[in-house]
Amino acid sequence: MIRIVLPTHLWRLAGVNREIELHVDGPVTIGAILDALETSYPMLRGTTRDPITLERRAFVRFFAAGEDFSHEPLDAPLPEAVVSGQEPLRIVGALAGGFGRLVDEHIF
Repeated sequence: MIRIVLPTHLWRLAGVNREIELHVDGPVTIGAILDALETSYPMLRGTTRDPITLERRAFVRFFAAGEDFSHEPLDAPLPEAVVSGQEPLRIVGALAGGFGRLVDEHIF
């Protein structure tokens, strides 16, 4: 079983716990995990990737075994720690905003 940690807005939308487990057929890739996730939780379709192009959404990141896999191809194999269930695939909603600019301009 593959472990997946979802960001708050996605686990609440799906009505599940923060960490879930899914069975993935074939090679364990981000694409295969997202396929299984969207099949098991149809309300999540289109939240992590575009439903037509299947490309990652701009403010969604994927972390596996402490490494950022966000810019890897969706069919790239994941680390053995994720495949074996020792480590989860973490789906993270990236943050954006102007706090850094605010700090730079007004505090320093």
